Amino acid sequence: MGDEKLTISDIAEALGVSKTTVSRAISGKGRIGSDTKRRVKKYIEEHNYTPNALSKSGISKKTYNIAVVWPGDIEAVDLPFFQKCLIGMSETAAGYGYDILVSMILGNDISSLRRIVENKKVDGVVLTRTLVDDLPAAYLKASGVPFVAIGSSDDDSILQIDNDNFEACKELTSILLAKGMNKIGLIGGSTNHVITRTRYNGFKAAHEKIGESVDENLVFLNVDKEYKLGGIVEEMADRKVDCVICMDDSIAGEVLAHCRLKGIHIPEDLRIASFYNSSILESAVPAVTSLNFNVRKLGSTAFKLLLDKISGEEVHNVMLRNYEVILKESTK
Repeated sequence: MGDEKLTISDIAEALGVSKTTVSRAISGKGRIGSDTKRRVKKYIEEHNYTPNALSKSGISKKTYNIAVVWPGDIEAVDLPFFQKCLIGMSETAAGYGYDILVSMILGNDISSLRRIVENKKVDGVVLTRTLVDDLPAAYLKASGVPFVAIGSSDDDSILQIDNDNFEACKELTSILLAKGMNKIGLIGGSTNHVITRTRYNGFKAAHEKIGESVDENLVFLNVDKEYKLGGIVEEMADRKVDCVICMDDSIAGEVLAHCRLKGIHIPEDLRIASFYNSSILESAVPAVTSLNFNVRKLGSTAFKLLLDKISGEEVHNVMLRNYEVILKESTK
């Protein structure tokens, strides 16, 4: 009769390997060395660890699917970030024998995510964006399904991974201030996105570092909702600001286009920088000073972090300092 009390944890501890390794050896999915696989199989046979026991241990309930929640309100210009993130996750998923299901969320409609979770189609979930009022995260916490959030959250109970946007934005702003650009404007998007708040805080911290305060009259958030971008750019030029920092590449692209339309020359009439660089700015004229992040690594690390959590391993929040400041012609 099989040893039905034996668990994956017991096998892993006895052999000095991880629970993920044991699971892969039993299921035949994912990369694992032939010697390790033989050791696990041999241990199972010696302890009469039968298929029925495996079923009771929960191994057979694994779907080897992970849901990736994609915001439905992103525009074409936002796609590069999410695409690179997804590529990083897909590369890691393939190595562990996992497949990815994409769940689209439009506004507060989380029915797609709810359906996937309640029908037990996935072993875990990756949220690709954090919100101040985060309905998807609240639902996942209540459901008990393992998940990780790409982005920062004030909720310490949420496992999260992010690029160090605060330090990156602080560093870029500090460099511009050190170059004598003391009158800096800031243009950003929705304040319901945590990243907007994080970028603003980094911008503010750079000013505080030199004993200056931010001129809030030059800070425009919720652009396209409360403010129109064209009017903001013209106001910045009229007020002779030293530089305008755009919170992301899409805003920077629109600012450049508006400047061309209105005959505002960069950097002669107005300097411009961006807190995020992507392929959107690669062909920009003039080239835009910006922050460059390794988004592919962000996605890959997030996926691995989730798999560790699913396997019962000890996990902690991760902050990646994988950025570089790229100084170009737009701030000369």
